[in-house]
This record gives sequence, C-alpha cells and structure tokens, in this order.
Amino acid sequence: MTPEVPAVLAEMAGLLMRTASPGAPDAERTSALTLSSMLLMVAAEVWDAAAQNLVQENRAIAELLGDHSLESDLHLSVLRAENSRLRAELIAAHIIAENAGDQIRQDAIWAELRASTDRRRLSISLV
Repeated sequence: MTPEVPAVLAEMAGLLMRTASPGAPDAERTSALTLSSMLLMVAAEVWDAAAQNLVQENRAIAELLGDHSLESDLHLSVLRAENSRLRAELIAAHIIAENAGDQIRQDAIWAELRASTDRRRLSISLV
C-alpha cells in the first residue's frame, strides 16, 4: 500500500484529534469519521495480506531470476527489503530480455507483474 499503513494511521490520528474537539463542525466530524472508518478497513485488509503477498511475490520473482534463496525471516521490513532487491534485479533482467528480443522472457516477467498487481488488489477496488 502506498502510502504505508503506519503513515495512514498517523494521518488518521491527527484527523480524529482535530475533529474531536467540541467546536468542530458536525459535517467535518462526520466526514472525518466516515473517511477514518473506510481507511481503517483498507488498512486492516492490507495489513492482513502484506506478508502473504510479499512472500508470494518474492518467490515468484526469485523463480524468474533463478534465485533459490527462501525467506527465513517473515518480518515485513525484511520481506520488503528483499522485495526491493528482487524487483531491482527483475528490472535489469527485463532490460536484458528486451535488448535480446527474448519475448518469452518478457512475457513471463509481464505475467508476474500483472499477478503482483492482482495480489495487491483491494476488496473495494472498482477495477
């Protein structure tokens, strides 16, 4: 999720504090509470799926790259760092495939990028 869940929660905390005062207009308070409720639902969904999505994505990209290392640490920070490393390597591999005219490799990379997008789709997504 971009922005990350902690940043969204911090923004929501500020929003709720600003609208919790007795002088806050009712319409502003209602809007803030509605938005906060929706964001909490999305944050819960993203948080619940984060490790699973990163593990699946890291394994799929690692397989494409012929990298046979497996996750031993399932902390989100570690999984995200590994995801960043693998994505950088995937970009380099994609450039090489494009320059070589290797359509099969390009198609495999694009298929994983689409699958990655699908894994991150939220239940409230319109598309």
